[in-house]
Amino acid sequence: MPSTTISRGNILLNMILGVSLTPTALVASTTTAQNFTVPGLQLFDVITINLNGAQTAGVGIVNAYVSAANIMTVVFSNSTAGTPTPAAGTYVLTVDRSEYQPLPTNAL
Repeated sequence: MPSTTISRGNILLNMILGVSLTPTALVASTTTAQNFTVPGLQLFDVITINLNGAQTAGVGIVNAYVSAANIMTVVFSNSTAGTPTPAAGTYVLTVDRSEYQPLPTNAL
């Protein structure tokens, strides 16, 4: 049976997950991508991420995306001359999954 919705990327799934992450140390003054396994993630899922606590000084999250099925890539920034490690702990993910893939390129 065909869908009755318009194929403009309607949200099929929206969920919030608490994922335990243990990132590794960052190189001085860089941005670094690190991969983490999150079962159930699919390509084209749109994710946002927050740490449920205090982040290490000088460390920020600049991007997060699904790079392969079940793999989340988080890009951390290090604005210091040192080699800090992003905080380990429970990170809160919001996952949105579109009804149609690939996503449309316009709103018409």
